[in-house]
Amino acid sequence: MSSLKDLLIITASNGENLKLAKRFVQIAAGLGLNPHVVDLTEFDCPLYNPRTHAKLGIPSEVAVLSQELLSYERWVICAPEYNGSIPPVLTSAIAWLSVQGDDFRNLFNGRPIAMASFSGGGGLELLLSLRIQLTHLGAEVLGRQLMSNSSKPAKDSSIEDLLIRLMQKKLLKL
Repeated sequence: MSSLKDLLIITASNGENLKLAKRFVQIAAGLGLNPHVVDLTEFDCPLYNPRTHAKLGIPSEVAVLSQELLSYERWVICAPEYNGSIPPVLTSAIAWLSVQGDDFRNLFNGRPIAMASFSGGGGLELLLSLRIQLTHLGAEVLGRQLMSNSSKPAKDSSIEDLLIRLMQKKLLKL
């Protein structure tokens, strides 16, 4: 039996995507899960920059975040679309996490991840960009994703379906 916790919900916004993450928590709890939220806007770490990395090494906050992420088998990422792509806070966190060891894929490789977005423009470009990046890192990204905005709010049934699909996936041991 795995010692990993079931479900981590990562939000890359303290606005609508944090609200969306809390809806995931509520619906997951209704499914008998014990989800936890990590808000990357509270991640107190400098923007990833190779010069900063060379000068300061890996910030201690990265190790703390990494240990938390490693303790969960599955993740849901709730993020807004920024300028047609991934929000800077998420990109920077992924960059820091990917340079902390010998294998940049270590944290992501074989990990089941679902993606969701509340975005003013719909979020399709975010979801496409994030899917490419997560797949490159070796994650097992769910085929279904959730796009929502103020004129098309996420349905509870869609969130539940995404969670049920995600919970059927296991962390691949490579």
